[in-house]
Formats: sequence, C-alpha cells, structure tokens
Amino acid sequence: MQTQHVTQGPLESAVRKARLRLAPFLALMFALSMLDRSNVGFVKQALQVDSNIGNAAFALGAGIFFIGYAVFEIPSNLMLHRVGAKVWLSRIMVTWGLASAAMMFAHNETSFYVLRFILGVAEAGFSPGVILYSTYWFPARERGKALGIYYFGLPVALVLGSPLSGYLMEVMGGRLGLHNWQWMFLIEGLAASIVGIVAFFYLVSKPRHAKWLTLAEKDALENAIEAEDRHKIAHGPATALTALRNWNVLRFVSIYFAIQISVYGVIFYLPTRISELTGTAIGSKVGFLTAIPWLCALISLRFITGYADAKGKHRQLAIAMLAMAAAGIALSTLGHHIAPVLVAFCIATIGFVVVQPLFWTLPTAYLSGTAAASGIAMIGALGNLGGFMAPTLKTAVETLFHSQRAGMFTLAFAGVIGVLLLLSIGLQSRRAPEVAIGPAKATLR
Repeated sequence: MQTQHVTQGPLESAVRKARLRLAPFLALMFALSMLDRSNVGFVKQALQVDSNIGNAAFALGAGIFFIGYAVFEIPSNLMLHRVGAKVWLSRIMVTWGLASAAMMFAHNETSFYVLRFILGVAEAGFSPGVILYSTYWFPARERGKALGIYYFGLPVALVLGSPLSGYLMEVMGGRLGLHNWQWMFLIEGLAASIVGIVAFFYLVSKPRHAKWLTLAEKDALENAIEAEDRHKIAHGPATALTALRNWNVLRFVSIYFAIQISVYGVIFYLPTRISELTGTAIGSKVGFLTAIPWLCALISLRFITGYADAKGKHRQLAIAMLAMAAAGIALSTLGHHIAPVLVAFCIATIGFVVVQPLFWTLPTAYLSGTAAASGIAMIGALGNLGGFMAPTLKTAVETLFHSQRAGMFTLAFAGVIGVLLLLSIGLQSRRAPEVAIGPAKATLR
C-alpha cells in the first residue's frame, strides 16, 4: 500500500514554520509578562502587613500600573514599527524584568505606587507590539491560531506561576534578611530580563530576514501580507492620525476596556478569594488551587481559536466567550464552598482568556501600516485602563454596598457591556481578502 505525500505550497509552509518557531517563544515572553504583572495578587496580604498598605491603597497601586502602560503605549508601538520587533520587544522585556525585580523595594504606599507606575512604563507596548508583529507574519485567516498560541502565555503564567509564587512565598522568607515577597519579585523579575536578552538573538523582525525560510516561502508570505495591506489601506484608516479618530477603532477600545475589567478584576483577587474559602494563608495549596481555572483555559484555548480560524467565526465566538466570562464571574459570588466557586472561576477564566486572541483578529483585519501601529497601540493603551479601573471599581462598589458580591457583579456587568458592543460590530464589508491555504497551493481570493 502506497503512502500519499501531500505537497505543501510555499505560503502554507512559511506560515507553519513561522507559527512553530515564533508563537511559542512569544507565548513564553507573554507568560513572564503576565506573571510579573499579576504576582502582586500573591503578595497582597504579606505586603500589606510589612508595608502598612491598606485595601484602597493596594487597589490603587495594583491598578496604577496601567496608567504608565497607557501613557507610553502608542509611542512604543510606533517605535517598534520603525526599529523592528527584534530590538524593541527585547528592550521592553529586559527593562520590565528589572522594574519588576525592583518591586522588592516597596516599603510604603508611595514607593508601591511609584514602582507599579514604573513597571507599567517599562512594559508599555509589549502586547500590542506582539499583536502588530503578528500582522507581519500571519495572514488574517491564520492569525487567530497564531495569537491563540501567544495567549497560551496567560494561562501558562498562572498554571505554573501560581504554584511557583506560592512556593516562593512559603519557603523564601528570611533568607539573606529579605521577606518572602521580596524574593518572589526578585526571582520572577530577573527571569524576564534573561529571556529578554535571549529574545534579541532569537526573534526575526520580518519574513525577508528569516534564514529558516526559503526564498519561495519569503516571497509567498510577503505577497500575501502585502495584498491584505493594500485592501486594508483602501477600505480603512491609512495613517496614524486617521486611525486614532476612527469610529471603529474607538469601538474596539471600548470592547477591550470591558474585557480587561473582567480579566484583572479576577486576576488580582483570585488568590485572596481562594485563601478565604480554604481558610489557609497564601502558599503552595492556594497556588495549586488557583492554577486550576488557568489550566482549564489552557486546554480550551487551542481548540476554540483553531475552530474560529477554520470557520471564520471570530466575532461570534468572541461574543460567546465574553458572555461566558461575565456569567462565571457572577456565579463565583454565589458559593461559600471551594468546589462551586472554583467551577465558576473556571467558566470565567476560559471566557476571558479565549476572547482575547479572538478579539484581536478583528482590529488587525481592519488596520495596516502606521495606522495599525497607532491603532493597535491605542486599543491596548486605553483598553488596558480597564485593568486600572477594575480593582478600584471593585473596592469602591464593595465599600458603597458593604458587599464583596456587589463588586464582582459590577465586573460581570462590564463583560455584558463588552458583549453588546461586539454584537454591534459589522466589519463584513471591510474585511481583508482571505488567504486560501491549501495542501498543494496558496492563492488570494
């Protein structure tokens, strides 16, 4: 019996190679980014005791990261577009790792605020930079799967990072005269800087510079991307300025803002919630239980983004995922035992993790060139202010109604608003031409 060999076309081969080589490393970078951004949730109790930081001050400090992040997001993405992803993403990662390690010096409210703000400035432009970078390498029809691999970094950071943070909090206290939370910031921050140095030698800014692609693969991939860009320029904003005042871009900002409120409302408070339900201090047990929802999201991510690419259902599935996130957040308030609350958090986490790569396929199918650099950055910058709003909003509502449940319902309602905005988007007429990638050939249609 003869085995049939299917010949790959140069475009299909180029996309496959790029996805296998670039996306997993970008996911690692994202995982370290999320770990350094969210590990403050693990030190909440210990940091408050050692530094005399109250709940309101902690909420403000946790969220002030996003102010620094937002202010420098657009300049950062424009710089990436100018100097190349290899240089700029590496620079971002090295500096944010050092800034995260410097969090060990937080000793009062003022230093906590300043260091969180500096961390936001250092990391500004990373995730929107990767989203922009994906448009240089992946045609629209394949972008959801590639971004899905990149977003593996979010659940991986908290599947592996939660037990790691819990372990460091449990065993490192008192060594060399440092508190356990100081060791956690130092170790996890320096790990990011080391990977940032590796990134400079590993990443390739554009397909033309990739030694691991053949000439035919480079030509096929560049031609496909250029054809999409010509369509986007003809039907959408063509310059940085027009992108910043475009109605659809502003609508994307509002949707991403709602998503981020859901995400960070849970990330910053999940370890504390699990600690309360188990009646134990934050350590290895809480770390492992906290990892369960992220593991569920990790399993779901690949299948759902792959299905969205195959069926062209990115917007519809994004709506379903964000609705699922809102429902899970609301349900998490209704239980007083660990099992039902964990199930609710699993539902919420699957929803708000998977919705993000699905969401980003929408603006990247609409924007190109400098318009993409500025538009994607503005969506990331202003949308990420939802991360600033989430802890402050949650704390304010809880104080007003004297109920933790009211705070979580508010976060769930933000997700509902995001669902309504997604329902209002109609980009069918503006969609870039799909790239048909078959086993034997690749054509534009």
